[in-house]
This record gives sequence, C-alpha cells and structure tokens, in this order.
Amino acid sequence: MKIRWLEYFVAVAEELHFGRAAERLGIAQPPLSRQIKQIEEDLGALLFNRGRSQVTLTQAGAKLYERAQEILANLEEAKLEARRIGQGAEGRLRIGFVGSSTYGVVPNVLKSFRRHYPAVALGLFPMNNAGLRTALVRREIDIAIARPRLDDPEILSRQLIVEPLVLATPDSHPLVDQRAVSLEDIASETLILYPEKPRPSFADHVLGLFHAEGLEPTSRVFTMDFQTAISLVSVEVGCAIVPSSVGEARRKGVRFVPLAHPEATTAVSVNTRIDDPSVHIKNFVDIALRVSRRLGVDTPEASR
Repeated sequence: MKIRWLEYFVAVAEELHFGRAAERLGIAQPPLSRQIKQIEEDLGALLFNRGRSQVTLTQAGAKLYERAQEILANLEEAKLEARRIGQGAEGRLRIGFVGSSTYGVVPNVLKSFRRHYPAVALGLFPMNNAGLRTALVRREIDIAIARPRLDDPEILSRQLIVEPLVLATPDSHPLVDQRAVSLEDIASETLILYPEKPRPSFADHVLGLFHAEGLEPTSRVFTMDFQTAISLVSVEVGCAIVPSSVGEARRKGVRFVPLAHPEATTAVSVNTRIDDPSVHIKNFVDIALRVSRRLGVDTPEASR
C-alpha cells in the first residue's frame, strides 16, 4: 500500500464524508471514491459502511485507521529526524585525538560544539598520530585532532594552534630556578621521550631540535604517552619536553621551565577526509577555527 493511499484513507476516516475529505486533500471526490474502493479490493476487506446519510468505519476500517495513524506519525518523525541529521542538528560525530590535545584550545572547542549542537552524540577516542591516520582513512572516525598534523593525500588538515615547548623537570632539579633553559643545558640530562612507537613521532620532533643544534642527548628513556612521561618526571627519572599547554595543569613534583629556542614549538590540527562532505564535520571544523581565532590563535588555510 502506498503512503498516499493511507493519507486518502485517513482523511475519509476522520471526516466520515467523501466530499469533505476530497476538499481537504485538494482533489475531486470521484477519484477519491475510486481510490478507497481500490484499497478495499486490494485488502479484501470493507473499510467503510456507506449509508445514504452517514459513512462509518467497519471493524477492519477502525483497525486500519489506528495503524495508519501510527505509520504516518512514524513517517513524519523519520522525516524530521533525517532533516535534522542532514542539517547537523542531530546524529553522531566520532573524534579521535592525541592525549596532549586535551589541554589548551581543544576542550574549549568541544564545549562550544556541545553548546551549539547538544543533540549530536560525540564519540571521543584517544590515539597516537599513526592510529588517527589509519582510523580516519578507514572511516572509523570522522575527525582527527593531531599533533602537529596528519600527512596523507586523502586528508585535509587545518592548524588550530601553535604553542611553545617547555621543559618538564623534577621540582628539586637545579634548572627550575632558570628563567629559560637551552637545549645545550639539558643535552646531558636523562630525556624522557614519547611515544615509544610507532615512529616517526613527537619523540623524533624533539630529537630533531637537538640534532639541528649538533647535539645528541646522552641518556634517553622512551614511554608510550605524555601522561606517563610526566609521571616519570615527578619521580625524578629525568626531564621531558612537552607542549606549554600541558604545563598549565599543575602536577605534584613537577615544574615547567621555558625553552630558549625559537624552533621549540608544536602545533595542534583538526584533520578530515577530503571526500567527506558531512555537515557535522563542517560544523565542528567551523567551530574549532572560530574558537581558535577568538583565543587569539593563528589558523592558516587548510592544507593536504
């Protein structure tokens, strides 16, 4: 049975008058009468008792009217849901992120998105850059928040922030009294690097800063993530170079000292597939860039 037929039937069932039902539907009465007759023949059941002065529903008609109301109401609800999802007001968004991005601008982006689109369910998945790239290309996530960015021909990357790197050191270390430290100052320290794998990674970015100055850290300890690195710093295993936003959260036993090096910076980017036109993704990226601008952070044009 076609949806339009149900609408014809419901109009007659509610009006109990073929003329008024036809007027309500905006059609002539004879075609409406023929259509109702066709429905009855298709169902093999009489739906209306047709008297000289009155039209009433049969038992079969009453049951069909009950079901038809549910079907049409569900159809309208489905259309509304599809429309709202298509407009980005409802639905879901799967976001992968590197752990250190949960400091600084990214929490503000998530809060702003939730305020604007409270009915969109956010799935949040912590990963390293390699995992983010794989998950994004495989469509297991919709957005990747990476540090500094994901390089892939299928991925569009937009920079959100650029921030300086700082040295995380035990609070008992002599360097905590310095206004800033150089890479040469810490080349002989035990350097805690992360992640251990896969490589290349943030660890290689840090090592590259030393190599550019002709320096080689004499002692290295690798760990999986920055949280573990900070924990090792707190128990005096060594020092770690981390984004300055990480230093905004106090940690017992740890002090953060600026690095006196112009290239000691890192970035956070929002990355999407170039072939995904989802309105949810567009809305998120727009909010991310807007929040970054509001906080005074440069947001260069997108790049592949």
